[in-house]
Amino acid sequence: MKQKVTIKTIAKELGVSTSTVSKALKDSHEISKETKEKIQAYADLYNYKPNNLALQLRNQKTKLIGVILPKIVHHFFSTIIKGIEEGAHKKGYRIMVCFSDESHTKEVENLKVLSNGSVDGLIVSIANETLANKEFKHFQDLVSEEIPLVLLDRVVDDIKCDKVVVDDFGAGYKATKHLLNTGCKRVAIITTPEYVNVGTLRRKGYEKALLERKIAIDKNLIIEIDENENIKEQIRPVFDHNIDAIFAVNEIYAAKSIRIAKEKSIRIPEELSVTGFTDGLISEYSTPSITTIAQHGLTMGKQAVEALINRIENESEKYSPKTIVISSDLKLRESTKPSS
Repeated sequence: MKQKVTIKTIAKELGVSTSTVSKALKDSHEISKETKEKIQAYADLYNYKPNNLALQLRNQKTKLIGVILPKIVHHFFSTIIKGIEEGAHKKGYRIMVCFSDESHTKEVENLKVLSNGSVDGLIVSIANETLANKEFKHFQDLVSEEIPLVLLDRVVDDIKCDKVVVDDFGAGYKATKHLLNTGCKRVAIITTPEYVNVGTLRRKGYEKALLERKIAIDKNLIIEIDENENIKEQIRPVFDHNIDAIFAVNEIYAAKSIRIAKEKSIRIPEELSVTGFTDGLISEYSTPSITTIAQHGLTMGKQAVEALINRIENESEKYSPKTIVISSDLKLRESTKPSS
């Protein structure tokens, strides 16, 4: 049985660039007759069929960008959309936004929908289910076909495309160090499962801050949340371990932690300090208001769309994927004590 080949496969077998293969298959005058004949013969032999999305992306520029995000409930993702839209509008592009609802199947389906809409490129924050199952073929196919792609926030190192991320490790370290500087010694972390890279990096930053103070890592104080189950009930047991602080990797976990503390008549911040992640309305208007890490979603969205449009409009140039890291800030509010 003949193997299914892609442009990347042909390029590797014949020792040429993917760009050369693409141009040869389109009978470009830039490629020599000998090279074109060799590439076209190989493609015919293995019954090469161009990816439909790749064809649409190359054959026309629609000035439309596809965006796939996991969900809209988080303030962070809504600010990302605003940043993408503002950046796209300035360059004369429009955006089409879809949500995966953390589903691998829906993420794949959304890519098909966007192909029918003839987008020029894609910005994606990967669904939790995709990360959990390590099913990245749909992204690898896009990269193989040289379709402009930017991964945002939730990324995978093995996918060779531009990426825009928060300094999650530094943010986790910064948030935990602040709690330690206020005199806290038993700091719990409410985080995501290990396969979600952003939560894992924030946890590593948390652990570094503790180890610097010679505080041992206590696994009883590390709670990994399954968002398909009751979040509040998963957090509740950590209160049985004599904690004096909580670092939550998003503002929803922080708000639910505060709710449990109130039910137990624990005073905040006198008896329990809480820091969250994402400076949204929940953090600002909670009682008490929540000290949090500001992720700058607006900036991330603008950086992502700028990188994507640069790739779209400079396809002929040699492409070298880059990772843009956005720093974060700690916003001090009522849920933590002043640093000592």
